[in-house]
Amino acid sequence: MAVAAPPPLSSSSTSGAFMASATHLKSVFVPSLISIGTRPRKLLLVAKKVSGLEEAMKIRREREQRDAVKTRSRPPLRRGRVSPRLPVPDHIPKPPYVGTLELPPLSKQHQFHDSQGIDKMRTACQLAARVLDYAGTLVRPSVTTNEIDKAVHQMIIDAGAYPSPLGYGGFPKSVCTSVNECMCHGIPDSRQLQDGDIINIDVTVYLNGYHGDTSKTFLCGNVSDALKRLVKVTEECLEKGISVCKDGASFKKIGKRISEHAEKYGFGVVERFVGHGVGTISFRAYHNTSSQ
Repeated sequence: MAVAAPPPLSSSSTSGAFMASATHLKSVFVPSLISIGTRPRKLLLVAKKVSGLEEAMKIRREREQRDAVKTRSRPPLRRGRVSPRLPVPDHIPKPPYVGTLELPPLSKQHQFHDSQGIDKMRTACQLAARVLDYAGTLVRPSVTTNEIDKAVHQMIIDAGAYPSPLGYGGFPKSVCTSVNECMCHGIPDSRQLQDGDIINIDVTVYLNGYHGDTSKTFLCGNVSDALKRLVKVTEECLEKGISVCKDGASFKKIGKRISEHAEKYGFGVVERFVGHGVGTISFRAYHNTSSQ
């Protein structure tokens, strides 16, 4: 792992200049005679030795505190106008839940895939990954999440697939776009992305009877260091969770590894939302097996 060197101290800051000079000082006794009435006094000058690492950490903490204030000062997310759902050609196969506003129950069914099923699942996931990469190129200030939804919808149906979110329990759009404090499953609308936003784009496709699902958080314009840190630690949590996955591993170990890493950096995990995966069933009741 590469470790970046501490940033140079700023000479424009009074405290920074003092700390820079103090780096090379030890506690010293400086005798000096001054006249207070008729009695001479001695002055004791004490300078604390501060290492470059300590100063770098101090600067980092101050910067994070400033960024946290800036983040809190951002206006709350406001819902925009939601346009009508986009059409899907009749020849494209649709998941069984399409056509009903009822939210399908979480399935407790275990999925066992043969080699042909795994190939179909891999193909669906590869398509979802390509769509997500394309969606990320659209993220910039002034673009609406509705525009991202239209582009994602078109790319999915052009590939002969169905956008899985569309019609799931009445969900009106083809992709989930969650901006800033929206935790997940955000509905694309007319709101324009602002400089400094973060946006999670969640793409799920249904191809040849299999769902492929993936998501990623993108930075929009000039994002604060505090939000960059949140995104970075979240991505690290993903990698930690993936590293646990193997034949026979329990779901609770995945969650435990993720929670431990998030809490290590002062973040928490949203426990209200569980997980869903890939395969013939989009949403499975993983939380029912979390203790196994």
